[in-house]
Amino acid sequence: MREPAPIHAMLPRLLLAAAILSAVPAAAQAPGYPLAPLLSSGTSIVGETIRYPTGGPARVTAAIVTLAPGGRTIAHKHGVPLFAYILDGELTVDYGTHGTRTYQQGQAFMEAMDVVHVGINTGSRPVRILAVYIGAQGASDVIPAQ
Repeated sequence: MREPAPIHAMLPRLLLAAAILSAVPAAAQAPGYPLAPLLSSGTSIVGETIRYPTGGPARVTAAIVTLAPGGRTIAHKHGVPLFAYILDGELTVDYGTHGTRTYQQGQAFMEAMDVVHVGINTGSRPVRILAVYIGAQGASDVIPAQ
């Protein structure tokens, strides 16, 4: 009998299953399961197909990114898919030739991976972002632009 795969090896598939489940209409979801879908997507905010790194064991990193009013990130891109959820405040992201987008509290999106971008707090209070990097050991979550 074959041993089940370790959970870290199954994580990308589990996350994909969760995303698919969140696309199911509420009436078809399991009764009693308190699911409130935030996002279900196979593409980034600029239309890139989401692809998972395969160079090492799966690794998910969750972090809170905080920018003061007027604060900005470095110009960067991502080596792994990034789910972002705006907890507080307002964030405008400049994607260069792909335009700018402004996100408000409560909005969720899959961030651009191969498009260099800069995030700017354009609000009057700190912006806090839940950032969930869906990667692999050895893959770069954030890659500074050169």
